[in-house]
Amino acid sequence: MDSTVNLKNNEKQFVAALVGGDRGAQKVLYETYYGPLMAICQRYAGSDDEAMDLLHESFIKIFKKIGRYESGTALLAWMRRITVNTAIDQYRRNARRRTEDLDQAYSLSSDAPDVFAQFGAREILAAVQKLPPTYRTIFNLYVVEGYSHREIGEQLQITESTSRSNLVKARGKLQKVLIAPGR
Repeated sequence: MDSTVNLKNNEKQFVAALVGGDRGAQKVLYETYYGPLMAICQRYAGSDDEAMDLLHESFIKIFKKIGRYESGTALLAWMRRITVNTAIDQYRRNARRRTEDLDQAYSLSSDAPDVFAQFGAREILAAVQKLPPTYRTIFNLYVVEGYSHREIGEQLQITESTSRSNLVKARGKLQKVLIAPGR
């Protein structure tokens, strides 16, 4: 790859180099988007090691599917979607099917004040990583990614009410972790 061709100056040539398997272009893409994609992975993972595995799996998919990328669209948004879908796939592989008490799902609510506003991103990320995988995934899809409970239900193959119930439970657990004395 010509060293003057880079992601910012000529996206079309850069993507063509990626499609051709150019290792230099792959390295530039990885280094450029490591931070934003790792932040996504950390939200879905239970540990930094799990996040790194998720990130690497995402980049493998990105490199395999780069030929499907349409030039002119937001490359980061395209890669972000692949990363979130990779996290969802991982959740599906690891999910243990549990029966939820659906009656309880309708009666759950959270009247607690928004304790999340009092903490920094690192503190909240650490607390999110402590959540069980189901709660962590639903919390991220709803709160961070903006999915509806219907969409979450479709993606995770659960009911909307189970999604709602798990979100309430996730928020409750996060509040307990964040406001626990001596955390």
